[in-house]
Amino acid sequence: MAFELPALPYAYDALEPVIDADTMRFHHDKHHATYVANLNKALEAHPELFERSVEFLIAHLNHLPEDIKGAVRNNGGGTYNHTLFWEMMAPEGQTAFAGPVADKIKETFGSYEEFKKQFAAAAAGRFGSGWAWLVADGDKLEILSTANQDNPLTEGKRPLLCLDVWEHAYYLKYQNRRVDYINEWFRIINWDFVNEQYKKSQEARHCGK
Repeated sequence: MAFELPALPYAYDALEPVIDADTMRFHHDKHHATYVANLNKALEAHPELFERSVEFLIAHLNHLPEDIKGAVRNNGGGTYNHTLFWEMMAPEGQTAFAGPVADKIKETFGSYEEFKKQFAAAAAGRFGSGWAWLVADGDKLEILSTANQDNPLTEGKRPLLCLDVWEHAYYLKYQNRRVDYINEWFRIINWDFVNEQYKKSQEARHCGK
């Protein structure tokens, strides 16, 4: 079965005023859809891989056939990263910084404000296109950034939170003001989903996965 573009979990304008409806339409309906289409095209040479999840493909990228590895890295990454990104956001005020992941963030970084400072620096400091991440590496949390559509799963780290800093994610509203976009984005983090991701990462760790 070919991969399909997942629907947004909210209306196009649900994240306003942080992210405008036009950006969401353009980002989801055009950019994300293109990654999905190109991933499907790449896998036609190895149709047995359609039986795997995108997460599996990204996590096992280094073991994929050489003729499609680059295409899956770019388009599988773009497919998976964006699917996570939509879920990691919610209308402002819908969720709150709380729960096990909040406790772990405060334990690791000292405070929420220090976490925000370090995460924002990773996002702003990514030269060109890419992503900022909060990941679980075993029982530890780490902030990092990746280029293009790379994902920490390939390095064995579990994504908990991500921010897209490709220009198409913010340029219609913020133009070249990436830092303004980053600072506003903290208002719409879906902490319920981040807690779910953290729980899954710890369950996988205890199961030896």
